[in-house]
Amino acid sequence: MPSDSSSDASATSSGPSAQPALRSRLMRALLWIGGLFLAGLLSVITIVGVALAVAYPNLPDISDLSDYRPKLPLRIYSSEGLLMGEFGEERRNLTPIREIPKVMVNAVLAIEDARFYSHGGVDYKGLMRAALANLGRVKSQGASTITMQVARNVYLSSEKTFTRKLYEVLLTFKLEHLLSKDQILEIYMNQIFLGNRAYGFAAASEAYFGKPMKELTIAEAAMLAGLPKAPSAYNPISNPSRARSRQQYIIERMLENGFITAAQAEAAKKEELHVRSGGDNTKVHAEYIAETVRQLVYAQYGDETYTRGLNVFTTVKAEQQDAAYRALRKGIMDYERRQIYRGPEEFIDLPADPKEAEDAIDDTLAEHPDNGDVLAAVVLEAGPKKIVAVRQTGDQIDIVGEGLRPAQSGLSDKAPPKIKIRRGAVIRIAKTPKNTWEITQLPEVEGAFIALDPRDGAIHALVGGFDFNKNKFNHVTQAWRQPGSGFKPFIYSAALEKGFTPSTIINDAPLFFDAGVTGGQPWEPKNYDGKFEGPMPLHRALAQSKNMVSIRILQAVGAQNAQDWITRFGFDADKHPPYLTMALGAGSVTPMQMALGYSVFANGGYRVNPWLVTKITDQKGKALVESQPPLPNEAVRAIDARNAFIMDRLLQEVARSGTAAKAQRDLKRPDLYGKTGTTNDSIDTWFNGFHQTLVAIVWMGYDNPRSLGDRETGGGLSLPVWVNFMETALKGVPIMEPSAPAGVVNVGGEWYFEEYARGNGVASLGTAPAAPVGPPPPPEDKSLLNSDGMPPPRQPLPATDERKSILDLFRN
Repeated sequence: MPSDSSSDASATSSGPSAQPALRSRLMRALLWIGGLFLAGLLSVITIVGVALAVAYPNLPDISDLSDYRPKLPLRIYSSEGLLMGEFGEERRNLTPIREIPKVMVNAVLAIEDARFYSHGGVDYKGLMRAALANLGRVKSQGASTITMQVARNVYLSSEKTFTRKLYEVLLTFKLEHLLSKDQILEIYMNQIFLGNRAYGFAAASEAYFGKPMKELTIAEAAMLAGLPKAPSAYNPISNPSRARSRQQYIIERMLENGFITAAQAEAAKKEELHVRSGGDNTKVHAEYIAETVRQLVYAQYGDETYTRGLNVFTTVKAEQQDAAYRALRKGIMDYERRQIYRGPEEFIDLPADPKEAEDAIDDTLAEHPDNGDVLAAVVLEAGPKKIVAVRQTGDQIDIVGEGLRPAQSGLSDKAPPKIKIRRGAVIRIAKTPKNTWEITQLPEVEGAFIALDPRDGAIHALVGGFDFNKNKFNHVTQAWRQPGSGFKPFIYSAALEKGFTPSTIINDAPLFFDAGVTGGQPWEPKNYDGKFEGPMPLHRALAQSKNMVSIRILQAVGAQNAQDWITRFGFDADKHPPYLTMALGAGSVTPMQMALGYSVFANGGYRVNPWLVTKITDQKGKALVESQPPLPNEAVRAIDARNAFIMDRLLQEVARSGTAAKAQRDLKRPDLYGKTGTTNDSIDTWFNGFHQTLVAIVWMGYDNPRSLGDRETGGGLSLPVWVNFMETALKGVPIMEPSAPAGVVNVGGEWYFEEYARGNGVASLGTAPAAPVGPPPPPEDKSLLNSDGMPPPRQPLPATDERKSILDLFRN
């Protein structure tokens, strides 16, 4: 049957004979595909080769990383090594890898690159895992190793382009070839930006937790390890909830990688962290000192000051500096409580919606930052018996009872609108000693405090004003103010050289100088209390700060001679015209000058220069500058030791029974010396006091001079600050009093120069009959009674270049 045979033939022809043709076609297809793949591969290799040939020679030179030196800020330390100030764009500590605690390294490796020590720079397993995770639409995973991040952070931009990625990979290989793993990790741990101006984990530890990195716990290390991914998003200060969430994840990763045990992980997750609230991370309030040192260092090193990693060690005693800061602020705030309430700082409209009101409060308080312990708050409710205010933290504070008293005028129904405390008012509050809250206000009055060692001029504490951020003017070194009665001891010192003794009787009686004598307006000086006590011994006149006695002494000594004499103590002659008003402190001084002047009394008669910087080192601790003050010697003697000794006895009486009796009464020690100072109309108040080991000066007044108040005096306003400071500064210091030098004798319990001991000096002045003390005044100027025989003024203390620069800074 034809049809069947035809069918069989067809089947035969399409059977075995057709298979070779199929295989041939398949082979040709495979060869074609292989050719395409090979061609593509060759093309890729060619492109990569060309890219490598072009890119590799253009890679940055990374040889400097073998001696890694990042930009390091200027840091200023107390004598004990406590941080007082930091200047530079980047807050950074360079910490060798061997000093980085294992817990910090493990936390970083757990989240950033667990296989860091086993891969060659590019983690291919990590790349595949990240790719699969990303393709699987699960949580996106990164694939950058620590080495790749170092390459990117040190040398490359953050732009996401193929060229930049190629450079990153090439740099990664180059880094792995040049540096060891520990070197790469050390760079990463010190270089990475972690928010809050902190670069590197050592700086971040200080910035966020206020502690050195070696003290970090697992929980704290995990919190910091979460920052590199997104410093702002995971910032524990500004975004605590997100930071906490990432910290918990990192603790899990540390557990998975075997860096911690399950028990450690559980404890770390539950640990309560104490994150700093922000602001500067200095441990000692020494902003004015830090700025002074910065200027000194910048004059020497220029712009390298902020990048070279210089460490400056000073003579400042941290405990005394903090005591001075607290004492001055307390004195100023105590004064402020006695002032009339000036009203809220601002008024805002608070929306009814709680969330909108919260935002408005946050925005407003950001413009009214806290000032130390004087805090800003917004009033939510206001009434005559209770105020409810809210802080930026969200804490609501009730103020009642005595806490309302300082602002009583602002709570009255009749209060003017500008001082009326009402909802939306921005006010200041502060904690009281009883741990309650009170309304207060930022002070307008200013102050200054300086304490130094009179034996060598070492500055132990310096506070240039109430708050550096509020007013950067350094009142210790820049404020020229009238010293008032605090200047009298220098006039008395001149009188001792002219035969006056502690027992000289001087008349505290009224004085009047007409226009013919003064050459201008008539002058009728008064004592502070308006009373006159008649004849009294010189030592009592100084203790009671009698103006009439001081004027009579200056008349006898001669104003021109007194002007010459005060230059021995470091005062500028041109700031103290030779007129009788010099006796009442009508010239101009700075608190620094007063400290140096009183140091002459405290140390037995020697001039000293202020000394602040003891050592400057580079980032590795190598000393660049070391200095020691010259010890006092006869070449720098300002006054005779006998003069200093008797002046000490006179100033001791001031602190024992005179206008400064509070000093010995409160501190309960006899070895204290000093003099109050209050200028006309109570514009300036002072206390200038010392112990043999420490001179301290307190000044208070307004920048634009005006009266502090009729009842405000140096004894009531400045002396309490001094006492408060000395309670800390003299703790544990033994009682010591100066030994009598040769040439002084004690007669009847009083000390005299030997040649004036038995009636040979000035017996009386201003009484009838008056003892002669010198020639009559020249007729052309009856206000000056010049005397002959005063020794010529000595030359100022010579200074080295380094110390001269400090002196110049203090004097300008």
